[in-house]
Amino acid sequence: MAEPILEVRGLVKHYPLTQGILFKKQVGAVKAVDGVDFDLGQGETLGIVGESGCGKSTVAKMLVHLERPTAGTIRYKGEDITSLSAKALKAVRRNIQMVFQDPYTSLNPRMTVGDIIGEPYDIHPEVAPKGDRRRRVQDLLDVVGLNPEYINRYPHQFSGGQRQRIGIARGLALRPEVIVADEPVSALDVSVQAQVINLLDRLQNDFDLSYIFIAHDLSIVRHISDRVGVMYLGRIVEIGRDSEIYDHPTHPYTQALLSAVPVPDPEAREHRERIILAGDVPSPTNVPSGCRFRTRCWKAQERCAVEVPVLAVPPHLSTVKGPAAHDSACHFAEEKHVVPTEAEQ
Repeated sequence: MAEPILEVRGLVKHYPLTQGILFKKQVGAVKAVDGVDFDLGQGETLGIVGESGCGKSTVAKMLVHLERPTAGTIRYKGEDITSLSAKALKAVRRNIQMVFQDPYTSLNPRMTVGDIIGEPYDIHPEVAPKGDRRRRVQDLLDVVGLNPEYINRYPHQFSGGQRQRIGIARGLALRPEVIVADEPVSALDVSVQAQVINLLDRLQNDFDLSYIFIAHDLSIVRHISDRVGVMYLGRIVEIGRDSEIYDHPTHPYTQALLSAVPVPDPEAREHRERIILAGDVPSPTNVPSGCRFRTRCWKAQERCAVEVPVLAVPPHLSTVKGPAAHDSACHFAEEKHVVPTEAEQ
């Protein structure tokens, strides 16, 4: 991969738990994100998957500074943007925009579509002169597949898929280089999901965009992503190219997730091993020692309770040539074929 446009190192977000009314005393912390590392290349899509509550959306909010990190660094084109002043951060935010999950609550119902998409120009007036804004908004509506004449309509006059297109148009208004998409299709019907995913794919090629694409639907992530990171309880446990993760998973959690993916072919379904995890996800206020997945893992041994696995190519797989040799945070990582390949499907 060429020089990354975005570098994340040791990203942490802890929410303090306090006790008392007048004299609040911190008694613990919710460890929503607890040491996340990844890079994003120019024009690349990095998919981030995991169960609800694993910290995916918190990572997204920190990337666009809707949440301040507790620790760690976020570098954009080599510049550390983690602790910038409000004035310096304004310029960075122009290049890193976000598409939100819920197309119903992320649009102001009292504003017209033209005002919603054109609002970034009020914050960054240098991008578009006032006399040119209406034309630019109409161009953006056309780009995302909506009638430019809808510029004076309100959000309640649109369907869910159309509202998400409006949200995407708003994200494109300042011509950013990075778009963080936080589960942008999870609230949409399946047929509409495909339309929005294809739209994002086309926009990436037209505008040379880089995506952080967060989702819990593994099939959607595979369709759009170049690389995939799997999160569990605040950390990335496996990361690699989409073919490495989906066809050659090495972390037990990834293998369990993929074994739950629906397979349309009955014969292939019969020959697939279904992995059922024991217990529930531990509380982020009291995470297990060592490997966080050990309380649900069938491979767990004494070492897993005392030694935190590093996200890297496992030493016993480092000499193996092929897709199995990718970063995995497991002491006993091994390739396990749990889902049919695209050719088999």
